[in-house]
Amino acid sequence: MEARAAELLPVAYFHVVFTLPTEIGDIAYQNKRVIYDLLMKASAQAMQTIAADPKHLGAKIAITSVLHTWGSAMTHHPHVHMIVPGGGLSSDGEKWIACRKGFFLPVRALSKLFRRLMLEKLMAAHAAGQLNFYGLHAHRKELRAFKRFLAPARRRKWFVYAKRPFAGPKAVLAYLSRYTHRVPISNRRLVKADASGVSFRVKDYRASPDKRWRKMTLKPHEFIRRLLLHVLPKGLHRIRHYGLFASGTKAENLAKLRELLGVPGPEPIEKEDSETAAVDTASPRPCPCCGGQMRIIETFAAGCQPRHYRDPEGLDSS
Repeated sequence: MEARAAELLPVAYFHVVFTLPTEIGDIAYQNKRVIYDLLMKASAQAMQTIAADPKHLGAKIAITSVLHTWGSAMTHHPHVHMIVPGGGLSSDGEKWIACRKGFFLPVRALSKLFRRLMLEKLMAAHAAGQLNFYGLHAHRKELRAFKRFLAPARRRKWFVYAKRPFAGPKAVLAYLSRYTHRVPISNRRLVKADASGVSFRVKDYRASPDKRWRKMTLKPHEFIRRLLLHVLPKGLHRIRHYGLFASGTKAENLAKLRELLGVPGPEPIEKEDSETAAVDTASPRPCPCCGGQMRIIETFAAGCQPRHYRDPEGLDSS
């Protein structure tokens, strides 16, 4: 969180969501490593291409992208959340180009390009023999069957949603703390668990705001099955940075952007003295209530939100 706070710029930030259609989500479960990777690459490419077009923004942008694979009921729902500063660097690298107030990029253009790029990448992956098909999808190993399978998706409108701009840099940090390291369900949504089933709160986005939360109960094996749907392949990076935030040039680009925006660089983070830390860890204080030994589970700087923070507003990560 301290590292991300040091990268924030004094501009509006936007939240954009890219979602895979249901039928592609079905084969994505059988090809997690390949299709999740294509989802993140296609969505980032669509954003950068539309942003670079002079008819829209005409600039190179910075993107932090986070992969989520679940809905509120822990069903399989692959989608990408993006945090994007509201502007970018001109093609000659000498000017900051700000977006229009309250508007970043046209979602219709993003949706069409995202659809084309994703379908092209799927066809290329199929041709290269990178996709596996099992059960009801087994016959789609044959090229014609796979093309027929994708045909409806070529005509359908793909879901791209641009949310309202964040209310300042602090809201960006709050988003990062809620979304980037979430699992499909948090303890706060659990209501009851015993041998007969697991009950938890689910958010119904189609209901009115006052009736949006309801209780769902699943048999233990079904609850475990849904939880395991979202285990990612080992080594798959679910948080990625693109454009100006790409790792190889991020530091240089951030310095350039701060210069163009007229803001100073971040102050270096002070590290805790190792000897003091060792003493504190070795001699924990007793609990003032029960007298038992207290264990340090996390340390964080003033003004930063701890990872173990319980969200009082009950915000959902899907």
